[in-house]
Amino acid sequence: MTQLIGTRVRALREARGFTQDHLARQLGFNDRQTLSAIETGERRVSAEELLLLVRHLGASLDDFTDPFRLDGEGKFSWRQTNVGTPRLSDYERTAGRWIAVFRTLAHQIGRKTPLLRRSLGLTRQSSYEDAAAAGERFAAEFDLGLTPALSLADLIERQLGILVLMVDAIDGVSGAACRLPELDVVLINRHEVPGRRHFDLAHELFHILTWDTMPPEHVEDAAETSKNRIEQLANNFASAVLMPAKALSRFGGWSGFDDEKLIAKINSAARELLVTASALKWRLVATGQLSGPLARSISDASLRHNGREDSVTTAPPLFSKPFLEVIADGMRQGHISERKVSSLLDVPTDEFAHLFGVYGLAGPDEL
Repeated sequence: MTQLIGTRVRALREARGFTQDHLARQLGFNDRQTLSAIETGERRVSAEELLLLVRHLGASLDDFTDPFRLDGEGKFSWRQTNVGTPRLSDYERTAGRWIAVFRTLAHQIGRKTPLLRRSLGLTRQSSYEDAAAAGERFAAEFDLGLTPALSLADLIERQLGILVLMVDAIDGVSGAACRLPELDVVLINRHEVPGRRHFDLAHELFHILTWDTMPPEHVEDAAETSKNRIEQLANNFASAVLMPAKALSRFGGWSGFDDEKLIAKINSAARELLVTASALKWRLVATGQLSGPLARSISDASLRHNGREDSVTTAPPLFSKPFLEVIADGMRQGHISERKVSSLLDVPTDEFAHLFGVYGLAGPDEL
């Protein structure tokens, strides 16, 4: 709690535009070092000081002590298209509650976070070829097989310790990466088409694995043609993870076809790989199996929905099994009530039984 309060004090102070010197004087401290020690969690805050902070920062007690928030703690990078700042800020607070619920309950039930974080040996100076090579190596070392998209999410959660949440996102948001001091999270809009979901997952994985050397922007353009260098590196990595050379080799060559047959082959292969045909087309260009001019001559319309007229797909269930396992254990051990969980996750209580059942977990009534 000392660390939590300190983090919130700093976040609120910076949001109000106050310097440490200014707020320290308001609180009656002799110097700013005392406030600095509070913000870093080295010094506890007394009840009287907490009330002064409430007054001078124009906040409530919950703003400092509610563990089911990420105010000032999490750093997000949103993959979005034309989402206004107010709407995105509101949604970030909502997503922050989901992550904070997991973090708090995981700690309370004794679930340990990974001791070490994995990282890629890439920097801003790395080439696009370096990023693609890292993706190839990732797919090979973790044995993702001939259809990497099938097992990527489970690998990320079970082996890398990164929480993956399938969520109901607002329009325009396709995914996000979130970095906390002790936890990494990827959020994916579960209503996107499968190929887009898988690409976003691999893309956000890149950001998690390179956050220390090249932290992403808070808001990034979801377009595959983004001019941002870090985003281009992420796209090259994601393409290679989902479409490594080994997976592509089973489809044979790509030359000697007329336009109609080539388009049909790209669409068919994309459906097998669970990627978008557009992403596959440009991956073939990157690997030298398709020329740039020929790729540009293939219209996006011919690749839409991977050549299928019916674009309706079934969305995966909300959140993830590891996430709900922690929720279930927290409820079982009495750390949180069903009603509180329902409020924090925005899931009606009468839908809990179904959601737990989907993941093969005991429902609320059985807990």
